Amino acid sequence: MSDSDITFYFLSSILSLLFIFIFILIKRKHAKPKLNLPPGKMGLPFIGETFGYLKPYSATTIGEFMEQHIARYGKIYKSKLFGEPAIVSADAGLNRFILQNEGKLFECSYPRSIGGILGKWSMLVLVGDMHRDMRVISLNFLSHARLRTHLLKEVEKHTLLVLSSWKEKSTFAAQDEAKKFTFNLMAEHIMSLQPGKIETEKLKKEYVTFMKGVVSPPLNFPGTAYWKALKSRCTILKFIEGKMEERMKRMKEGNENLEEDDLLNWVLKHSNLSTEQILDLILSLLFAGHETSSVSIALAIYFLPDCPQAIQQLREEHREIARAKKQAGETELTWEDYKKMEFTHCVVNETLRLGNVVRFLHRKALKDVRYKGYDIPCGWKVLPVIAAVHLDPLLFDQPQHFNPWRWQNNGNHGNCPNSSTSCNNNFLPFGGGPRLCAGSELAKLEMAVFIHHLILNYNWELLDNKDQAFAYPFVDFPKGLQIRVQAHSLI
Repeated sequence: MSDSDITFYFLSSILSLLFIFIFILIKRKHAKPKLNLPPGKMGLPFIGETFGYLKPYSATTIGEFMEQHIARYGKIYKSKLFGEPAIVSADAGLNRFILQNEGKLFECSYPRSIGGILGKWSMLVLVGDMHRDMRVISLNFLSHARLRTHLLKEVEKHTLLVLSSWKEKSTFAAQDEAKKFTFNLMAEHIMSLQPGKIETEKLKKEYVTFMKGVVSPPLNFPGTAYWKALKSRCTILKFIEGKMEERMKRMKEGNENLEEDDLLNWVLKHSNLSTEQILDLILSLLFAGHETSSVSIALAIYFLPDCPQAIQQLREEHREIARAKKQAGETELTWEDYKKMEFTHCVVNETLRLGNVVRFLHRKALKDVRYKGYDIPCGWKVLPVIAAVHLDPLLFDQPQHFNPWRWQNNGNHGNCPNSSTSCNNNFLPFGGGPRLCAGSELAKLEMAVFIHHLILNYNWELLDNKDQAFAYPFVDFPKGLQIRVQAHSLI
């Protein structure tokens, strides 16, 4: 080999190494910086840590899984849940940040099985403009004015209907009675179905089967709860569609002033939704309006016997309201009466805080997000755990203790360890941001009116102290919350 050949190969090698060096520099310059994910582990392939996360536990705790993970990793950690990589947040600040940035940095992302059973047009799973339009319909029908002029009367009517039946029986499952109350109310409110009628009872039976499937594993083969729920869903939707066809036929016949002052009528008159969209909207509102309110009422019945001082203060408050109405010759509650139930509102808030009917929410990151030095990658599931904030001893003094007085003075009663922060700042039982529950005010109205007439007319005791509320993850009483009642009158 000549000297010129050696020189050529030498220069070629130098140029090749220089090219490789430049290529590496360019790649490094354009490569994404390494993500600083929160600590945690991903668990088993595909299922990750889902089974541990969903293992039943007492509803007044955050469960062993969350306790161990927070102790080991902190209030923000990574995991794999529901088949996806996830960031779990028990951090109050991050939870508020997630809810406030709905549609910008995060969006709703429930498992496909939920959409499969509630419907693709359900408000629970919709995102973007379609969710906004559906929510506007719900808010219009659940407006403050309608609560005052119409719904208060309906809530009181259905409360008295259920409580009057208690005089014929001394022991029963309080959870079933609460569900009867909220189902009958929502069935009349949505489709003008009257309680006790054959069609209402048939629908209720199908709905019970449907609800069992919503909270069961999504195993779609004959005999499973999920499979039965899908069949019940079809039956319920056919029933609703039949009611729609009846109304539309009457409208075409020129009967524009229909008697029914319900949601179905309102949607048919004031929206451009398709039949499928209306069906899913009504089914999702029946689900949301029935399940959460009934469990909240059952929780109040469960918590109060262990707090006799609260019962005594409720008696004084409602006796005063009832006596004033009697002197004025009035029978029905008014909005002014409702606003006078100040301590009752404290009881409602404390029941929602300690019971946590909605334990956590499903979201996903729309962009790469950095929070407190941690990276939340785009596309990852994000789970803001509302219950973990409500039961945080750094935010609520003695969080496992039922203490309605912490809500006096608008939540600045000194029962929040951080005196500079109101309890209300960390109180999110109905979510927050653009997806704040449209029926939140109705739910609080239902609880307050039910408590009013319960306190005025009955004493009660729990028959099984071991029958506590459990999270499955939906909150439920395994034995139905058996109670014994004794009628009395405080008026």
